[in-house]
Amino acid sequence: MRLVPPNYVKPYVKRQKNDAADAEAIAEAAMRPTMRFVAIKNEQQQARAMAFKTRDLLVRQRTQTINALRGHLAEHGVIAPQGATTIKALAEAIADVEPSLDPLVVELGCLYFEQIGQLNCKIDDFEKRILQDAKQAKTTSRLMTMPGIGPVTATAIETFAPPMETFKCGRDFAAWLGLVPRQYSTGGKQVLGRVSKMGQRDIRRLLIIGAMTLIRWASRKGAPAGSWLARMLPRKPRMVVAIALANKMARAAWAMLTKNEDVKNPAASAA
Repeated sequence: MRLVPPNYVKPYVKRQKNDAADAEAIAEAAMRPTMRFVAIKNEQQQARAMAFKTRDLLVRQRTQTINALRGHLAEHGVIAPQGATTIKALAEAIADVEPSLDPLVVELGCLYFEQIGQLNCKIDDFEKRILQDAKQAKTTSRLMTMPGIGPVTATAIETFAPPMETFKCGRDFAAWLGLVPRQYSTGGKQVLGRVSKMGQRDIRRLLIIGAMTLIRWASRKGAPAGSWLARMLPRKPRMVVAIALANKMARAAWAMLTKNEDVKNPAASAA
């Protein structure tokens, strides 16, 4: 059995859409020698994907709850910065001005805090489970030796990415993730645009987050002299450097998994 992406089948549909035309288009697309097929996941990968998506959903719900609480309290003069780490400061701010607040506001604020606490507990449980499984698996433990890749990112790569042997080189894997410029070239003239953002969005997002963490660390502590980060940070915006660094991380991950090697020099890889 082979799975064909719907976007690759659509160009072969003739005129109107019906079951017969769809079947003919699928058969025509499947016979193309250069057609790309979807890698079939086993039951274990599907289970890990469900766990990953569930954790991601809980994180989004926590962010939504925190933003709603901040928005409501801002109308009553209680201001707090963004981020999940400021919840304690927000609770202390409510306690300081509690006599001047309406009792209903305080009661509903406590309801929000209770909901955020429950989500934090569930997210922590998921992260502990992911970390435990990542340490036991050989592939994820190898990926975690690279700076900027933690258990969540390593699990996402093992779960959502096809076998690395599918790609001829690391650049193909980075292009599959959408970490390369969109190309619109014709007549021998190369025209490159913004990042294509094609491919698996979860892995791409996590790699960029990991790259931003390395960049923030290098901005505070200083990048090694003569390193790639030391040359790029003064010249380019941070987000541009982060995407380029995520591209390098994707290529390094491909090399590690295809050659069955760990990162030999973590400091050099971070830079």
